[in-house]
Amino acid sequence: MEETALDPLLTKAAAAVDAEGAPPGRPGAQAAAMRVNEKYSTLPAEDRSVHIINICAIEDIGYLPSEGTLLNSLSVDPDAECKHGLYFRDGRRKVDYILVYHPKRPSGSRTLARRVQHSDATPAARGARQDQPLPGKGSVGAAGGPEPPMDYHEDDKRFRREEYEGNLLEAGLELERDEDTKIHGVGFVKIHAPWNVLCREAEFLKLKMPTKKLYHINETRGLLKKISSVLQKITDPIQPKVAEHRPQTTKRLSYPFSREKQHLKTRSTIVYEILKRTTCTKAKYSMGQGEGRKKDSALLNKRRKCSKYGITSLLANGVYSAAYPLHDGDYEGENVDFNDRKLLYQEWASYGVFYKYQPIDLVRKYFGEKIGLYFAWLGVYTQMLIPASVVGIIVFLYGCATVDENIPSMEMCDHRQNVTMCPLCDKTCSYWKMSSACATARASHLFDNPATVFFSVFMALWAATFMEHWKRKQMRLRYHWDLTGFEEEEEAVKDHPRAEYEARVLEKSLRKESKNKETDKVKLTWRDRFPAYFTNLVSIVFMIAVTFAIVLGVIIYRISTAAALAMNSSPSVRSNIRVTVTATAVIINLVVIILLDEVYGCIARWLTKIEVPKTEKSFEERLIFKAFLLKFVNSYTPIFYVAFFKGRFVGRPGDYVYIFRSFRMEECAPGGCLMELCIQLSIIMLGKQLIQNNLFEIGIPKMKKFIRYLRLRRQSPPDHDQYVKRRQRYEEDYTLEPFAGLTPEYMEMIIQFGFVTLFVASFPLAPLFALLNNIIEIRLDAKKFVTELRRPVAVRAKDIGIWYNILRGVGKLAVIINAFVISFTSDFVPRLVYLYMYSENGTMHGFVNHTLSSFNVSDFQNGTAPNDPLDLGYEVQICRYKDYREPPWSEHKYDISKDFWAVLAARLAFVIVFQNLVMFMSDFVDWVIPDIPKDISQQVHKEKVLMVELFMREEQGKQQLLDTWMEKDRKKDEPCSNHGPKACLDSPEYPGGAP
Repeated sequence: MEETALDPLLTKAAAAVDAEGAPPGRPGAQAAAMRVNEKYSTLPAEDRSVHIINICAIEDIGYLPSEGTLLNSLSVDPDAECKHGLYFRDGRRKVDYILVYHPKRPSGSRTLARRVQHSDATPAARGARQDQPLPGKGSVGAAGGPEPPMDYHEDDKRFRREEYEGNLLEAGLELERDEDTKIHGVGFVKIHAPWNVLCREAEFLKLKMPTKKLYHINETRGLLKKISSVLQKITDPIQPKVAEHRPQTTKRLSYPFSREKQHLKTRSTIVYEILKRTTCTKAKYSMGQGEGRKKDSALLNKRRKCSKYGITSLLANGVYSAAYPLHDGDYEGENVDFNDRKLLYQEWASYGVFYKYQPIDLVRKYFGEKIGLYFAWLGVYTQMLIPASVVGIIVFLYGCATVDENIPSMEMCDHRQNVTMCPLCDKTCSYWKMSSACATARASHLFDNPATVFFSVFMALWAATFMEHWKRKQMRLRYHWDLTGFEEEEEAVKDHPRAEYEARVLEKSLRKESKNKETDKVKLTWRDRFPAYFTNLVSIVFMIAVTFAIVLGVIIYRISTAAALAMNSSPSVRSNIRVTVTATAVIINLVVIILLDEVYGCIARWLTKIEVPKTEKSFEERLIFKAFLLKFVNSYTPIFYVAFFKGRFVGRPGDYVYIFRSFRMEECAPGGCLMELCIQLSIIMLGKQLIQNNLFEIGIPKMKKFIRYLRLRRQSPPDHDQYVKRRQRYEEDYTLEPFAGLTPEYMEMIIQFGFVTLFVASFPLAPLFALLNNIIEIRLDAKKFVTELRRPVAVRAKDIGIWYNILRGVGKLAVIINAFVISFTSDFVPRLVYLYMYSENGTMHGFVNHTLSSFNVSDFQNGTAPNDPLDLGYEVQICRYKDYREPPWSEHKYDISKDFWAVLAARLAFVIVFQNLVMFMSDFVDWVIPDIPKDISQQVHKEKVLMVELFMREEQGKQQLLDTWMEKDRKKDEPCSNHGPKACLDSPEYPGGAP
């Protein structure tokens, strides 16, 4: 049933909260609240009295979660310390945000003492504390004792803090200081936002909140409903035990917040917006003293114009060391009160629930939409890896089942063929039997068979389906999270300039002012950023060149190591040269990749900083682009070398290609380079996942936490265990790692997505290993967010941003790369050419001999022939090598043969056909699957219709009320007209009439 008035309990609660401790109806408290509302209102006065929709408190308000909690929150807690710092010392006001600083004894006046009356509960209390500093333990400026001298830098920080905190008080926030903490040398400022401030800011930010209007969500019917019911019963054991995760049949209409409506949950987000918007301009020693006083005055005037947002600049300048919202409480322990953090730890961040779905709605409620979207995307990606893993396993098993039927590998393993191969290196390497590469040929068939072509096509379609599935899932989340009307224009209010950008603009404006130039609307142009852009270009090119140089160094290592092992007297060592060289080189590549990933991440951040982007969004996008480019090149360059360059530019016996005139380019095995590509891809992928993604994420935070524990233990009293137990919530959270953004989390998953899609033709088991890693990764990231990191500020977001475009780009690139891998790296196309053009009996018999060319050993260049030509026990006249060339008895000996051009034309044709066919199929999948689910589009349309109806009913109700009032006035005027003015003047309803 539709409601048009607030519930009486909520009305009383709202009045009590507005009074901030004063009893409801008390004139002084209401007047104070009215003054604040009038001063900071974002609506015209005539609009504030129009209430269109009544919004009810249905979620976490902070004050009004339930009747019992409401009554507790309005009474003073006699044991406020047991709340572990989640409230002010009065036990009534909840801590919404924390500012951390390093207190020093002041050397100047106590300017903040006169502003404290804004934070007290009642006017009486304000009057009693006019001359007191910020309430709290160890307040700055406490009387008594000599004041030690302080340098100007620390004094300037103190003055900035005083001014900033005074401005926060004027903005309506309430502060409480605590310097008597368990952490030596650290002070805390607790911030609480009263209800009227939250309402004012929610209106300003246009937060959409649920109304009292309920409507039923369209449910599936018939066969689909039965299937959905069966699936729900089957998946019920793997659903998290979280109320928000249960399917809902009703939904509330949402509408931009109005201050009179009793619903609000994003307290920390609102407080953070106030912190960013509040200014701090009156630094005492900003530009020195004495002769620089005029310059200092100019700086202050400019700062008042340019410095619009405070907390980011103050953090960057060290005025405050940290700023963060608090976690809800402890997540483990017997006597811990139940809270969302504990629920997330039990149902999401525990490895024991790895088989369950994620409670995405609870994640979004606790961490915000941006982090919620990341984990939702990670969950969808992990789910989509299940069918890819199943198909990859089937393809691998098909290769295992048909390995004994593969004619080319059987011919290579046949000792009766007696094929003598040319040496793999100059001098030290001797001739060798092709049958010695039997194991490599058989293993190559596991990944180089007709099924891998099908798997490549499947994975291209899988990538397109995954992207479409995610877009639909994202749209569902936007609908359920009330983000359907959320646009980037609404976020413009949040795009505050970064502290570094403000500093550069201030510096530029001061330079212009010194030259008597116009300084209005100063901003950074491309000329200001040109040195940074040039540095970026040179640095990125240099880093890419370093990556190529390292790959070249590994190539030289492979060549020299193979030559050294060939001189070994042990037959077992010489027979395993390829495996030994490949494995050790890949391990070197892995170590280098892991180290350079960390280096490139720091370099990308430094390059982005010197560009001085204006907003955090611009900074993040530029950082992502640079980091992805460098890490992409770093991770895939060794794989690209093996896939497309190794064995392509070798030359031929008697005319080899050399590096630095000393190292002969290495060749592929007779079975091709696909097996080596598989080894390279699998070791790098698994190594990165095991070492970088898991051990680093587990080990480094644990190590940092242990170091902090030892440091605090040295600074704490002897009874350290009891000492730690008495710490407040904000002290516990201060020891946690600060949240550094989602870029590292997305980056490792995007690189893994590249391993799964780019070279999947050479390693069908890649989706399986990615799936196993992600099952652990989800819980690992969840545990890190819940237990290891400070609580991040909840950020609204409608999608995953630039990462979606990167995913689409990787998916398109995967089609091209897999086409070239199948065509040029594997022997799939040469086999088809031989089967349909050269085979005499329509089988693959003779294929190996067809791919080998002959070389007369007498044509070796001087000094390149084997030192031991009789190593095989007989004299070799003709040796074979893998290439399409004319034989030595031909008129054009060793020239490229016609077979080479036929195979090359077939390979290029396959690339063109495969690429266009798969691209067309992928685009067809995009076209067939709509971006917005049909039921969601219907629900959105239904919401709009219901919202219009609700508006019309409200207007009709107002019109009826107005008509009623007019009718009453008309009836009052009737006696005046019937009995004359005397009767009207004597009427008690008339002002000044008879009583």
